[in-house]
Amino acid sequence: MVSKRDWLDPFSFLSPAWGVPLFHFVLTISSRSDGSSDFNLAVVMTASTLAAASTPKSTSVASTSQSKLSNSSTSTAMTPLSVPSVDLLYLTFNCAKNLLDVPVFSAHLQTAFRQNATDLPQVVVLSLQEVAPLAYSFIGGYFLKQYISRYEQAINIAAQHVLDNILSQESDTIAVTPTTRPAKPYTLVRGNNVGYTAILLFARDASRLKNIQEAEVGFGAAEMGNKGAVGLRMLYEGDGGSSELTFVATHLAAMEWNLPRRNANWAAIMRGMAFGNPEVVVNSYKTSVTPSPASTPPAEDQPERVRLLDAEHDEQHSRLQQQLHSISVFKPTSHLFVAGDLNYRISTTSPPPSAAFPSLDPESENYYPDFFRLDQLTRERNAGRTLHGLSEHEVRFPPTYKYDVLPQKPGTQEPELDVPWKFAVHRYPGWTDRVLFLDVPSWLKKGDDKNPKINVRAYDCLPVLRMSDHRPVFLRADVPLVAPSEMAPPSNVDHDMSKDPRARLPVEIDPEAWERRAAARRKEVMAGWSMYLWSTKEGACILATILAFGAGVYWLYRLF
Repeated sequence: MVSKRDWLDPFSFLSPAWGVPLFHFVLTISSRSDGSSDFNLAVVMTASTLAAASTPKSTSVASTSQSKLSNSSTSTAMTPLSVPSVDLLYLTFNCAKNLLDVPVFSAHLQTAFRQNATDLPQVVVLSLQEVAPLAYSFIGGYFLKQYISRYEQAINIAAQHVLDNILSQESDTIAVTPTTRPAKPYTLVRGNNVGYTAILLFARDASRLKNIQEAEVGFGAAEMGNKGAVGLRMLYEGDGGSSELTFVATHLAAMEWNLPRRNANWAAIMRGMAFGNPEVVVNSYKTSVTPSPASTPPAEDQPERVRLLDAEHDEQHSRLQQQLHSISVFKPTSHLFVAGDLNYRISTTSPPPSAAFPSLDPESENYYPDFFRLDQLTRERNAGRTLHGLSEHEVRFPPTYKYDVLPQKPGTQEPELDVPWKFAVHRYPGWTDRVLFLDVPSWLKKGDDKNPKINVRAYDCLPVLRMSDHRPVFLRADVPLVAPSEMAPPSNVDHDMSKDPRARLPVEIDPEAWERRAAARRKEVMAGWSMYLWSTKEGACILATILAFGAGVYWLYRLF
């Protein structure tokens, strides 16, 4: 047999909830060396159907399910309208500078992986704030490894449990061998940080992520990264298409009264987060418009030359703006996702002693959904003062900040999955941790039911963890694989289209963004080492060793 191809149509029968496929049609085409072909059509139940089914399963189900487990990293999710898409999970968590409790976090991640889904997401992105103590975060590299590696462990442990659960449900039909699945379900493809804020990119199949770019901006003290944003951009190549994806992880200014500064932080992201050096782009433009003295025409031709130069200048300026737009966070041909501790609250002042707090009791008059109408982020976004053009799925989860974790129960030895807590009395509880996205642009909508769209499967928070006063928040979505050429805005942009930041930037890009970031990075390294030497036990040992060595050298010098 020369070749064999399987074609799947997962849209013959769909679950009423979330469009989850219940059956697959599998067409197998086998080509023989003599030029003939064999055709075989099989009806296959998915894992969710198998779990509920009470009838015996056929051998075709077993073989297809085994193929699904061994090749799930290369599958391409499909939206209910047959548009190829990538299954994405984007999670944000303020780590409070503590080491992650891997067993607890992985257990909660399993719930996130299973929510409204029957398989693992193809891409997982983590936005982490306060990922480590500031000294370690500023120095980076080796000092962050012990913090970052725990998230990689937790994700793979959770993913492995999900795969094991699928296998156990199908154990009567699948013969599992060690070669049916990789050692690690997910590969850490890329990670980067700006001070406290880190972004981690994981994939089932790392080879599908191409042309990965990084961008960063700091807007803390002296533009350092005690507050800042870090981004990744890539091309995802799926079976049915490809699309550019941009992810931004950020941590905005804290405190209730700091609303204007949070908006200013977002403006700094729009101006300063560049996936290419803006200065190089601007300098190339200046070089291209410099007139040549030898080309100066006679005086009588000057008016015509001025007109032509003006037209040429306008065209070149337009090209410059397009190039700057393409390296901005709002690249016209890319999907965009922003996640982090955005710190938007429900009040501009701290709560008085008698303040009413949100309750998780549905019978309470202070049930938490009633407080969401006070959410600053929703109000500021709708007014066009922050997160320009971005959308958010309906928020149904409780406030994610600020929690006071109560003492652990005596004798507790197992991983603490249910942490006792109460809301901190000196802060209004708020939805500080969010995940937003740029929806598919309006110029792709054709006025029918075949429009590509971001299909949100879940937008929820995880339980309280003892290590933090924030709750993790995640978005699970099918992102349509729309080619960059199709995502690009049309040449003639109408008034409604101009509101989309992919068509017109809300602010101008800072040409010196990279230079500013490089200068701030040098300050971070100096500040990081200073804090490390003077505020950590390891640093104290290093200082003591240096002093002892210096004293010894001085003693030997005096002796001889």
